[in-house]
Amino acid sequence: MGEEVLTVNKVLNNNVIIAQGKNEEETVVIHKGIGFGKKRGDQIRLTDVEKVFILKDQKEQEQYKKLVPFLEESFIGLMNDIIHHIQTSVDGKLNEHIHIALTDHIAFTMSRVQQGLALKNPFLQETKTLYPKEYTIAKEVVTMLNDHSSVKLPEEEIGFIALHIHSAVTFKSVSEINRHSQFIHELIKMIEQSLEVEIDRESLNYMRLVRHLRFTIERVKSGEKVEEPIELRKVLQKEYPLCYNLAWKVIKVMQQALKKPVFDAEAVYLSIHLQRLSSKSE
Repeated sequence: MGEEVLTVNKVLNNNVIIAQGKNEEETVVIHKGIGFGKKRGDQIRLTDVEKVFILKDQKEQEQYKKLVPFLEESFIGLMNDIIHHIQTSVDGKLNEHIHIALTDHIAFTMSRVQQGLALKNPFLQETKTLYPKEYTIAKEVVTMLNDHSSVKLPEEEIGFIALHIHSAVTFKSVSEINRHSQFIHELIKMIEQSLEVEIDRESLNYMRLVRHLRFTIERVKSGEKVEEPIELRKVLQKEYPLCYNLAWKVIKVMQQALKKPVFDAEAVYLSIHLQRLSSKSE
């Protein structure tokens, strides 16, 4: 950032200030201890501070300003360390919204756990399989939170934090990503009922199926064409009609939910995964 200098407009607390840069635009600056002993008009050289986050988007600034009065200063400092840890663990820049979304989510969750309310995450296993890197980082985040607080967060929370991390990395909303996990969860249930099997959530076959469904959905959304292997389709239709017909059933559900056409080839490749599951249950 070179010798960029910010002028303090207002100190919200020890960890958050409102400042102006050389272009006179107001920004929210988050850094552990950045507001300590500061007053209006003081200058801060950004080269003097590490782990500094600057919210430049006006909407994000306003949301964060509203959130800060409800949070303890020590918690804001810890969240600064957590988001810095996430940033250094991923490729590319995080969406600014993570400062509001993740901070608000964790504060609310810790309050619920303190009150003795149970956390339920029906899509935990899907999240773990769909976003393994984000899940690993989220696990580290929960360890950081548990180490610095009397509140101990359960494993279910790892899944929720992983969704927030994936949201920040992909610049997609948490609700959209959550719908994605929920949809795959429903498709798996449908497959289990049709094949009369209970898929081991720790198995390699489950992992392959979940990831296959994820990439199928992504291909459908982007309109990516997949060439159909005609000979393979004929073999599957003849040798494994149950799996082939179920694959088509899944594809039709996908088509209706996504409101986009699905290429025939997707049913062929899904049939292979279903046949693998079917043969394991025999």
